[in-house]
Amino acid sequence: MTLKLAIWDMDGTIVDSREVIQTAMCRAFGMCGLPEPAYEETRKIVGLGLDEACRTLAPEYDDLPGLVEAYRQAFIARRTEKGFREPLYEGAIETLERLANDNWLIAMATGKSHRGIRAIFEMHPLEQYFDTIWCADDGPGKPHPFMVEQCMGTLGCEPEQSLIIGDAIHDIAMGRNAGIHTMGVSWGFGRTEELDAAGAHEVHHDFRSLGDGLQKFAAKRFNLDGTGVSV
Repeated sequence: MTLKLAIWDMDGTIVDSREVIQTAMCRAFGMCGLPEPAYEETRKIVGLGLDEACRTLAPEYDDLPGLVEAYRQAFIARRTEKGFREPLYEGAIETLERLANDNWLIAMATGKSHRGIRAIFEMHPLEQYFDTIWCADDGPGKPHPFMVEQCMGTLGCEPEQSLIIGDAIHDIAMGRNAGIHTMGVSWGFGRTEELDAAGAHEVHHDFRSLGDGLQKFAAKRFNLDGTGVSV
């Protein structure tokens, strides 16, 4: 069987984490006596490792470890507040289910920590779909190709058999740096024009369109017709 690998980002792609990230970042900056960043600033750093994200938002601040720790505390506090829910985007779980049924290998490459991933898995039934998971705790973060390379190496896939799905320019850059096909999605933190400018091979605006793109990738790469039958 020909291998086909879909590597997914998490925040802004599968899970709508816009509110919790912005709230936690604003609270962290307040704890450190810094002006709260606007969402327009925060959205551009999502996907980066936390150290780099905080450094980008506060380049002149002289206690980066303190700001990073403040963000971690604020994020955990927000997640544990009564009634908190970090929703999935509509169509996400159905798309993962379809890929699994169509014999895709499924991986995750995310700027979240292992603890953050575990919290999402406790909230939503997603863990079963992923064959391998790589995150900011494991090595160089986006846009370095490390996580993509580890996904492919772990599952025995070549670049031409692999693609990445993400909402941020950092996802696109990581995929391009690894030499794989890149699919941007416009419903998260990145904007269509930014994803295009970053070199996304295609940009999708809903999960139906994304599903069509995934099917076309398989058909083009592996000489399949629209039903997945070899021709």
